[in-house]
Amino acid sequence: MRESIHKYFQVGTIVWMSYPNRGVLDAIKTIASDDFFDAIEVTQNKDPESKIKEKALLEQSHLKVCYGAQPRLLGPKLNPNAIDEAERAKAEATLIEAIDEAEYFGAKGIAFLAGKWEEATKDQAYAQLLKTTNNLCAYAATKNMNVELEVFDFDVDKAALIGPAPLAAKFAGDVRMKHSNFGLLVDLSHFPITFENSHQVITTCRPYITHFHIGNAVAVKGLEGYGDLHQRFGFPGGTNDTDQLLDFFRELKANGFFDANNPYVLSFEVKPWKDEDEDIIVANTKRVINRAWALLED
Repeated sequence: MRESIHKYFQVGTIVWMSYPNRGVLDAIKTIASDDFFDAIEVTQNKDPESKIKEKALLEQSHLKVCYGAQPRLLGPKLNPNAIDEAERAKAEATLIEAIDEAEYFGAKGIAFLAGKWEEATKDQAYAQLLKTTNNLCAYAATKNMNVELEVFDFDVDKAALIGPAPLAAKFAGDVRMKHSNFGLLVDLSHFPITFENSHQVITTCRPYITHFHIGNAVAVKGLEGYGDLHQRFGFPGGTNDTDQLLDFFRELKANGFFDANNPYVLSFEVKPWKDEDEDIIVANTKRVINRAWALLED
């Protein structure tokens, strides 16, 4: 493409993935000082003093702020589709808190993920997730905010209730029957472990997609790093690289997601493996983005 990727997307990264070994303020300052980025994805900050400083940095940055509530669920192992109502309510409570914290940081919504499921109770779990999501959307609407569900694997790593893509689209349709402020977040790094490709996911979920992530995954069982671990592009045994990202861009273009007036957020979710250098991994990802974009036909 002769035109810049920044015309059509707000390119971002995820603070706790790109810089897992730095303090949150240092990580945010590093990202905010780099004009490659148009967006930033933050999460819970439990330190009151640090939280005030974080808000100030975000306000100075002119970055679009997004809020990922996934760590609020994954850390304490909370399940928004738990069959036990008390357990479901715990997950909903922290996600309601996430909406408030996102608003404080200047974000216009939150993203979260479904909880684990079991075959015998999957229909009940679906109903429980629908209850949680409807409640979140109703609360977010009072603040003119949005709610996004990230589509994860169903039997490899996170083993979340939602996806694969057809189930994600069905769920999004059910939520949209009541709430227009709901959308799906799809992640290229999850496609190999949901046994799908860009064409399948983008075309299936097209009416509901509001946010994109990109990254890599090791999808071959037994190889180092197997699962949803967000390794760098070029990682041994990894499934995604420049060709797969180019294919992803082609699908986004073909399906009308190049919107210069209201660009979608496209963040990379790439994490250093073991003792890899954080700054080099960020630069690696930028190189792959730049190359894939350069190869995209006008």
